[in-house]
Amino acid sequence: MAILPCLAMCLVSTSTFEARARDWRMGAVVYQIFVDRFSASKGRPTVGLFEPPKQLRNWSDLPKSGHRIDELGLWSHELEFWGGDLKGIQSKLDYIKSLGADTVYLTPIFKALTNHKYDTTDYFQIDPQFGTESDFKSLMSSIHGKGMKLVLDGVFNHIGKSNPIFQKALASKTDPHRDWFYWGKEYTSGYRGFANVGNLPALKLENKAVRDYLWNNPNSVVRKYLKEGIDGWRLDVAIEIGPEHLAELTAAAHKEKPGSLVVGEIASYPAGWFPSVDGGFNFFGPSVVIQAAQGQLTGRQATQMLGDMVEDAGIENTLRSWLHLDNHDTSRFASVTADFEQRKLAIAALYTLPGSPVIYYGTELGMTGWGDPGSRAPMDWSLVNEKNPELAWHKKLLAIRKSNPALRYGDFSPLATEKLIAFTRLTDKVLDSVIVVTNPTHEEVKEAFATRAGRLMNWGELEDAISGIRVRQVNGLLTVKVPPMTTQIFKVVNYKQLGYSQYHRIP
Repeated sequence: MAILPCLAMCLVSTSTFEARARDWRMGAVVYQIFVDRFSASKGRPTVGLFEPPKQLRNWSDLPKSGHRIDELGLWSHELEFWGGDLKGIQSKLDYIKSLGADTVYLTPIFKALTNHKYDTTDYFQIDPQFGTESDFKSLMSSIHGKGMKLVLDGVFNHIGKSNPIFQKALASKTDPHRDWFYWGKEYTSGYRGFANVGNLPALKLENKAVRDYLWNNPNSVVRKYLKEGIDGWRLDVAIEIGPEHLAELTAAAHKEKPGSLVVGEIASYPAGWFPSVDGGFNFFGPSVVIQAAQGQLTGRQATQMLGDMVEDAGIENTLRSWLHLDNHDTSRFASVTADFEQRKLAIAALYTLPGSPVIYYGTELGMTGWGDPGSRAPMDWSLVNEKNPELAWHKKLLAIRKSNPALRYGDFSPLATEKLIAFTRLTDKVLDSVIVVTNPTHEEVKEAFATRAGRLMNWGELEDAISGIRVRQVNGLLTVKVPPMTTQIFKVVNYKQLGYSQYHRIP
């Protein structure tokens, strides 16, 4: 009688992992591009695209903070451009693919006044500074042709002050779009702006007409671009859209394109927002490892926190969430964490923790930069070379991740340790099993812990994919000796390839 429940459980488990393997959103490696700063196509005419007060800079220039332009409600450095465009991105897709990226995520590409384009003027027009509708469709086709997905940035909490919809509402209290915005003397500009920025009038999402325009109607912004072929949306300041409206937006996206991705910019503890979105932001996981490396947490505390994170959010939601070291709104990772050994541990966490790791363009090269606009410097292509240790480490970890399904969509279990950070990533196949161990201290640590993996057999060997060191599990315990500031990624040694294996009847 005990066999039937076991069989049923195994079938459910297999079905679960097969579904995860088919779901491109789970554990996908995402490459983030700030369009103006990634790559400029050669020979493109720029006449009329960067008229004053806009300025076109040389690619070798570094962005610096500017002065306030009160009449526009923005800063002068927001009007400085480097000329990156869609054709430039298309010319670099082989590089992105060579890293192992599955998904390309572009910061906003729709018509807007600034270089960052978070102040949308027209959602239905590609900004001429980036190219044409034809350029966009060609880029999308090339991305798909290389087996990757395309995610666009959706800015739906606010628009740009120069947007004609807002300008008409500003000019006339009887304009039909007047109720799309918040008005009042309590606001510095006479209207509510996101973060009190005059150039970013906040949209009144309580007005159904606004939501229909943005995501509900068949010809809405969200549904139009999904219909045309994009694969998902990253939602800017999703916290300000709120769980109720996010759920409506996500439902509309899935209705238009089943299996599409909606990931929200929710920069907090990565739990509590599901199923309003498919995934959120996860800066937390890599930060826990960094804090341990800096002596702020013990290995035991860090491991427990990572386990709590997955339990609180749910493994499926965690797998669809985006893991970050940095992005365009933060300082560059190499500036915040100047110690390369600490960075190596965090990068290893980025590619072994459950979730979709995001590579902010240039982070894989060790580019530096403090805050906005320092973190938005033009891509330094001279750093793409075999001598770059940062790039080599990213590529090594990405290759390990690519060859191990458990690191993409496997379950997660924290392991009971004291000084080490340790966890398993498991699927329904025993040979997929991965045990990740990190020593965040400056001393060698020898420690034994339970693997919590019942199908790993005693005396079977495990090999570190980084160093080649082998260890054996004995009575469910694994004893490891980990050098200081080191991560080890243990895989089952597959003796099936050599003939006899104790796993020959174990899936």
